[in-house]
Amino acid sequence: MSIKKSHLTALGVKPADTDKFLSDLNEQMAEHQIDTKLRIAHFLAQVLHESSRMKRVQENMFYRENRLLEVFRKYFTPQQARAYAGKPKMIGSRVYANRMGNGDEASGDGFRYRGRGLIQLTGKNNYRDFSDWVGDDVVEQPDLVATNYAVHSAIYYWTQHDLNRFVIKNKLWWKHQKFRKWGFWRHV
Repeated sequence: MSIKKSHLTALGVKPADTDKFLSDLNEQMAEHQIDTKLRIAHFLAQVLHESSRMKRVQENMFYRENRLLEVFRKYFTPQQARAYAGKPKMIGSRVYANRMGNGDEASGDGFRYRGRGLIQLTGKNNYRDFSDWVGDDVVEQPDLVATNYAVHSAIYYWTQHDLNRFVIKNKLWWKHQKFRKWGFWRHV
């Protein structure tokens, strides 16, 4: 089962973004058994949430002082938030330092391996594993996840975590989601 441009635009995806991702979505979903109405709905719900309806394929890390304290309170004192506010490289390097295979704050790994793709792939370990899976070195060229492999990285995440198994267990999930409200099922 494949999706059409009209399916994505009915879900609020802009036509230009639909054109950018539709071919890869259909190819990759079919190849990785995201191939029933329910699986497609679950996958697209996650993708559309993570990417703001396919508008954002890269975490920007631009935060103001008050938002830093709301989102990343455990990493910043009020004084540090003031010093880091509006500095994405510094923010990313700090909040993702020393975890997910990233080096310390000074390494810059946190910003280098920030979230990218339609499902935000984050952390050097994930980039390394994804490199092996996709057959291209995204560790050396992390921007490829946003430019060439936005769909592939989402499929990778979905399959590596075997998320199709939850779809089978949760058959009534779609009744309470925007997919029903937006008439997605009439189009599939």
